[in-house]
Amino acid sequence: MNHLEPASQSRQQQIFTVTRLNSAVRMILEQDLGLVWLTGELSNLAMPSSGHWYFSLKDMSAQVRCAMFKGNNRRVPFRPQDGMQVLVQARVSLYEPRGDYQLIIESMQPAGDGMLALRFEELKRRLGAEGLFDEGRKRPLPREPRAVGLVTSATGAALHDMLTVLERRAPDLPVFIYPTQVQGSAATAQIVSAIMLANRRAEVDVLIVGRGGGSLEDLWCFNEEAVARAIAGSAIPVVSAVGHEVDVTISDFAADLRAPTPSAAAELVAPDRRTRAQRLMHLRQRLTQAMSRHQVAARHGFVLLQKRLDHQDPKRRLEQQSQRLDELDRRLQQHLRDRLHQGERRLAGLAMRLQARSPEKLLAIGKRRHQLAEERLHALIAKRQDLARHRLAMLGARLDGISPLATLGRGYAIVRTPSGEVIRRASQVNAGQTLITTLAEGALRVRVDEVDNR
Repeated sequence: MNHLEPASQSRQQQIFTVTRLNSAVRMILEQDLGLVWLTGELSNLAMPSSGHWYFSLKDMSAQVRCAMFKGNNRRVPFRPQDGMQVLVQARVSLYEPRGDYQLIIESMQPAGDGMLALRFEELKRRLGAEGLFDEGRKRPLPREPRAVGLVTSATGAALHDMLTVLERRAPDLPVFIYPTQVQGSAATAQIVSAIMLANRRAEVDVLIVGRGGGSLEDLWCFNEEAVARAIAGSAIPVVSAVGHEVDVTISDFAADLRAPTPSAAAELVAPDRRTRAQRLMHLRQRLTQAMSRHQVAARHGFVLLQKRLDHQDPKRRLEQQSQRLDELDRRLQQHLRDRLHQGERRLAGLAMRLQARSPEKLLAIGKRRHQLAEERLHALIAKRQDLARHRLAMLGARLDGISPLATLGRGYAIVRTPSGEVIRRASQVNAGQTLITTLAEGALRVRVDEVDNR
């Protein structure tokens, strides 16, 4: 008997409850897979009053349920609709109450720009792995360049801006222009040729490669591999100055230095002492801010890891409870609608039966049954109101539609004595007595001419 006890205890230790199993599976999915990128078509999009979004993401042969909580969907710059192709970043998770596998969406963008962004990230990763972006291979700009080369459009505003800055800061500095297209299918080859031409001539000490601002598609020639390799292989130090400060291209990573704008690039290649001091201060501030952000991110990551280790994550629990609250809200509303429709159909049936019987006795019986059915319906509705109010106070306003005042709106009335006593039987009233009749809108003061107690 003692020999079998350890095996029995081992089997008992492997027994899971459903709740524990779902919790363990959710933790495995969230920790092992982390954040994933995927694209698909939106369907079954629901936006309840809680502010969260629920939908399915599908392709030709499969679909997956998704939830995007309001803290994240507030950052979506467009209004999603069913049938829209999107690119999302998501956490793989499990909705424990139902045991459903789902995605928790962190970000969403239209699929067109998203695919370009994916191509951007893939090329950046691949060239970075080759060492093309290593800081060790980047060269400092000459402090006193003999000449500056500009690889840009001959008709663009960027050329005018750079020439204006160079003229103001270093009017004696020679400038060589290597004109090229900076947008379209032919731009890539022309930019590469211009960089190679500047290297063959060796007439400048630094090159500025860039253009003015535009969309991701407009700037795409500066995200091409050929341009990045030409910049990285240039014997002349290269400053990348593409678009505005918020625009980032592959050329920025391949160049020896990135300038936020073409005008800023011109200032970098011909700086004065005051500008150099200001830039050093700016770089110090940026370094301080970056270190601060890194420390904050490290602390945040530590807190998250600690919560995962303790199997305690209040945010995830709040998301789960919020999703369950939305589900209970939908179920409650559907149940109330079903009960109301059932009551309406029953009242309609009683009315038809009442109209079909002409004898006064049958008519009185029908009226009595109708009254009893109505009272039971009101009692049931009132009971459901109390239960719903107790379970979810926020839904109380939606239950006002089944108030007794709605009955008055269908043509019924409440008859009372001037003292407020409700009249339920004819025997309560005497001829000549004055009564108050309350309607859906207003009230009537009536006088009784005759009482029929039958």
